Amino acid sequence: MAQVRARTAQGGVAAERLPDVRPWLLGGLGLLVVTAAALPLHAEEQKVIKAHGISTFGELKYPADFAHLDYVNPDAPKGGEISEWAFGGFDSMNPYSVKGRAAALSSVMYESILVGTADEIGAAYCLLCETLEYPEDRSWVIFNLRPEAKFSDGTPVTAEDVVFSYQTFLTKGLTDFRTVFAQQVESAEALDTHRVKFTFKPGIPTRDLPQDVGGLPVLSKAQYEREGLDLEEGSLKPFLGSGAYVLDRMNVGQTVVYRRNPDYWGKDLPITRGTGNFDTIRIEYYADYNAAFEGFKGGSYTFRNEASSILWATGYDFPAVASGVVKKVELPSGAKATGQGWMLNLRREKFQDPRVREALNLVFNFEWSNATLFYGLYTRVDSFWENSYLEPSGPPSEAEVALLKPLVDEGLLPASILTDPPVSPPVSSDRQLDRKNLRAASKLLDEAGWAVGDDGLRRNAKGEVLRIEFLNDSQTFDRVINPYVENLRALGIDAVMTRVDNAQMESRTRPPSFDYDIATGNARTNYISGSELKQYYGSETADVSSFNMMGLKSPAVDRMIEVVLAAKSSDELVTATKALDRVLRLERFWVPQWYKASHTVAYYDMYEHPETLPPYALGELDFWWFNPDKAQALRASGALRQ
Repeated sequence: MAQVRARTAQGGVAAERLPDVRPWLLGGLGLLVVTAAALPLHAEEQKVIKAHGISTFGELKYPADFAHLDYVNPDAPKGGEISEWAFGGFDSMNPYSVKGRAAALSSVMYESILVGTADEIGAAYCLLCETLEYPEDRSWVIFNLRPEAKFSDGTPVTAEDVVFSYQTFLTKGLTDFRTVFAQQVESAEALDTHRVKFTFKPGIPTRDLPQDVGGLPVLSKAQYEREGLDLEEGSLKPFLGSGAYVLDRMNVGQTVVYRRNPDYWGKDLPITRGTGNFDTIRIEYYADYNAAFEGFKGGSYTFRNEASSILWATGYDFPAVASGVVKKVELPSGAKATGQGWMLNLRREKFQDPRVREALNLVFNFEWSNATLFYGLYTRVDSFWENSYLEPSGPPSEAEVALLKPLVDEGLLPASILTDPPVSPPVSSDRQLDRKNLRAASKLLDEAGWAVGDDGLRRNAKGEVLRIEFLNDSQTFDRVINPYVENLRALGIDAVMTRVDNAQMESRTRPPSFDYDIATGNARTNYISGSELKQYYGSETADVSSFNMMGLKSPAVDRMIEVVLAAKSSDELVTATKALDRVLRLERFWVPQWYKASHTVAYYDMYEHPETLPPYALGELDFWWFNPDKAQALRASGALRQ
């Protein structure tokens, strides 16, 4: 689903480890169908559906009268603090602009009309709205806002605020959002104080559009205009939101603290009951991953989702773990992999030839890295929908072939995609430099016109050296990148690793500069994919989207995205997604990295969580809670600084 996706300045390994407090996961639907006569006349004889939520396919898990989400403790106590770390620094509280480095969780203060759950795919339930109305063809949607919904200053959330927010995001802030939504929404209008209607443009798939506009963060028009704010600019002045948390304090670039609003309007809603349990959420910034670990050992922050395999395997032998002050646990995760990988900047001429990209894949030795560097903790990322039912395997099915063949017939794809298994990363030997893969990579570079000179370096017909720079802002990644660089140099490539700070990494890998060769990023996907695919992989946003990091412009991918958007059933969507995955893999715009199907977490023993966690979220900032008795015992023992 295309939504306004907040940026944070976490960077590096930690970037994928600090979750949003309310995950926007979408899935299922229980509908109340009412007659068209009871609703607007422009329904044109279609049945108009009025419901407490909406799904892409099927039925909602939770009925209209549900008491609380299954995976929360509805009686969880409120209180205490949870603290985590983030990488680098920040100089802005605006998560919706490419300017500045937004503080971690700076989007926590804002709510959307609809919100997802962590145990369903494809569902969105009313949060700021009581109900939504839409015709069967989903050509428009009306949201009936809750009269009790209020911004944190006590002023009401109105339809006018929703329209203002949409219009502002359409002209300011993240460019890729406006690019996609300008193609989809015909109009947004306030029908009255608490009713807002979005009408969609004809001739485009509307399956996801009610959820898309329902995912819009709602800002206060009055505050924005009164204080002269600008969504386009980085600023330390946050926008006014309606969420459960507000900004408490900050030490710019070092610490940011969010405080639970005791007057939060939505605290007794079924969708929020048992969530937002901590009085404060504190984020401590560190410039170095190892320094952050030392800070955790010293009690500077209290919860750590460990992303370093070497630290997980060897670093948690300090006294607080041995004594039980710090719990070190693995918790199950049913979520698909994040799509982490080294992204190749296709805007660079040297990466235009797919043979070059394939050669780079051949000389990264995951098997050696996993055994030698990662203690065997990881599995290789293969698919863009890795670790999910959407990952294709083997030759394509007849249904997939039917979708792919027209692209083959038009010369956009090779015929092999109709019979071969999907492209997968090469398997290497237990030696760092796999000679067989090195020879295969060398042949590809020779064919691509990069010949080895007398000095051992490869040059093209213009005499230009094949030089590749890895941009890296994480010290812990040095030990992974350096062996890869050595293998590339053995191939005749002038490969180097350049260490940069978080600010430089963000500046060089974001629009408009895109000043990098290779950098770690994420090939993002959703379980039920929608318009956000254009932000991630579409040609039209390749030069403006922060999420299309590699700058992919592929007619075949563009066509397959449209097929995914047009899917009318769950089976059609699964088939189209698998076919799209095969096409994306053919592009070889990344060197996929690794994932693990569990949460490796350590925390000071004063937090508790429901016995059964939902499949799609760890949720420590969302539905875990604080045990004051345990916290007091830790303070009495001197284990905590605060």
